[in-house]
Amino acid sequence: MTAELTFIGTATTLLRLGRFTLLTDPNFLHRGQRAYLGHGLWSKRRTQPALGPHDVGPLDAVFLSHLHGDHFDRIARRSLYPDVPLLTTAHAVRHLRRRFTESVALRPWEHLELRRDGECLRITAVPAVHGPGPVSRMLLPPVIGAVLELERPSAPTLRLYITGDTLFRPRLAGELADRFPTLDAMVLHLGGTRLLGLLLTMDARQGAGLVQALHPAVTVPVHYDDYPVFRSPLADFLTAARRHALPTDVRVVHRGQTVTVER
Repeated sequence: MTAELTFIGTATTLLRLGRFTLLTDPNFLHRGQRAYLGHGLWSKRRTQPALGPHDVGPLDAVFLSHLHGDHFDRIARRSLYPDVPLLTTAHAVRHLRRRFTESVALRPWEHLELRRDGECLRITAVPAVHGPGPVSRMLLPPVIGAVLELERPSAPTLRLYITGDTLFRPRLAGELADRFPTLDAMVLHLGGTRLLGLLLTMDARQGAGLVQALHPAVTVPVHYDDYPVFRSPLADFLTAARRHALPTDVRVVHRGQTVTVER
């Protein structure tokens, strides 16, 4: 069974799951270009994306966890085909539907199914918290993660969790574990993003906590060094993984590389 992730940069990945190809959080800005983070705040990209929008090939869908400039930028807006299904939040759909006519709003625990040649890919939206309390509700765009379930007659179901930009909250992790007790892989958005002193994405400690709560067989860390607002480097998470003997196979993938996301 084909189940691969190609890392493009930031949280942008190309997922090939069976007969389906998905692009996540398309950020194609080049080194030195600035991403808009809302409320007059910008951050300058430090790295080059491994691929451009015209290199990814035909797509079955794009998963967008939320509408921030380091997850969906002006290059993606003008370069992706307007009829590609864009699966995202209701907030993002309101801003993007004029250009992307096939955008679909998914609220937490809602799902959508793609079918082809006897295979089914079910995409279920998962709650996420992009900041502390009122800050998340009032100043930040809504965020979702997603669990992708690949079903086909000749193989066990493959379950992959994309966290989105979220903080670790035991209650949300517990609800996710109740609904999806077995995870083959997790794409972990790290970085310890800080704006105005507030933590907005998981740092190494929180990422380790989420792994301990969910026990994914494979963990692929992303979203950790592309912008100055990312304050927790990948090395911190790898150190935490060793220190806590995390119950997962951490697969580090550098920009342009591909890893399998199967057990």
